[in-house]
Amino acid sequence: MNRSKLTPAALRAQLQQRIFILDGAMGTMIQQQTLDEAGYRGSEFADWPSDLKGNNDLLVLTQPALIADIHRQYLQAGADIIETNTFNATTIAMADYQMSHLAARINREAAALARQVCDEFLVTEPHKPRYVAGVLGPTNRTASISPDVNDPGYRNVSFDELVTAYMEATLALVDGGADIIMLETIFDTLNAKAAAFAVLQVFDELGYSLPVMISGTITDASGRTLSGQTTEAFYHSLAHVEPVSFGLNCALGPDLLRPYVETLSGISSAFVSVHPNAGLPNEFGEYDLGATEMAAEIADWAQQGFLNIVGGCCGTTPEHIAAISQAVKGLPARQPKTPDHSFHLAGLEAFSVEW
Repeated sequence: MNRSKLTPAALRAQLQQRIFILDGAMGTMIQQQTLDEAGYRGSEFADWPSDLKGNNDLLVLTQPALIADIHRQYLQAGADIIETNTFNATTIAMADYQMSHLAARINREAAALARQVCDEFLVTEPHKPRYVAGVLGPTNRTASISPDVNDPGYRNVSFDELVTAYMEATLALVDGGADIIMLETIFDTLNAKAAAFAVLQVFDELGYSLPVMISGTITDASGRTLSGQTTEAFYHSLAHVEPVSFGLNCALGPDLLRPYVETLSGISSAFVSVHPNAGLPNEFGEYDLGATEMAAEIADWAQQGFLNIVGGCCGTTPEHIAAISQAVKGLPARQPKTPDHSFHLAGLEAFSVEW
């Protein structure tokens, strides 16, 4: 199918009109399949020297029909945007499985798979575009925090290493057919800056830009990211990227995430995206917040004018997304704040000087 590339301006115009629906959790849906080690390996990696169970991103190569079906279920539930199954598909994160050399291939195939399913729906419903968000996850390393409590100055990854890994992943996602690049579940702002720098470098090389979505993670009731920033400080640290949307996802359910969504909505000159967990995990690591209850809380967010894009993170399913889609249907989209051109700085806290 011939498609023109989605421009940031085109997506912004659409987001002015209505609240867009993002998909829900990929990992939750994969876990329901109870795949064993052989299920993850497939035939191509049957003799791989390390364990592969839990390498969900690899499933785009070994179980593509399963991943395509999950994408399909979310689109049937009402999603406008589906995320590629690439949360850990960087050379850095794939090193845990001795698969760094497969990172580009996984990103490319994941984007192509999601693209194929979106195009299926466009054939029957051409009036409703479906978009592929190519996901760049946070990696399993932090550029601003030491993993060794006895050596605070130690780092197990550098900014340049992150940039190289993210550039490779971004190029592959674009090559596979991604419409949007999403930096998500950001807990370390320095990692996010490396990812943003990589994405902009790729756009320079390609000669065109795709829309960028940025989504951070407030890790607990402290109201801060893992690297210590408040929501406002995190926003000001990355606003220069001029993403189409700025948002929050993961870690918290909608009840605990609400005040930070309200804060972000009150300051963001970008559109606002949110995809919370289905509550907090119980003692078995499972998520108990049902679709109806979650949708009711999110409907209140929409009624308060907080939202432009909304979906679900850990514990959410197509049932949750269908309920959320119905709950916000017809409610007005949030209008971005007009840039105030004040002087904004950000360390762990935000500091602004009004002219």
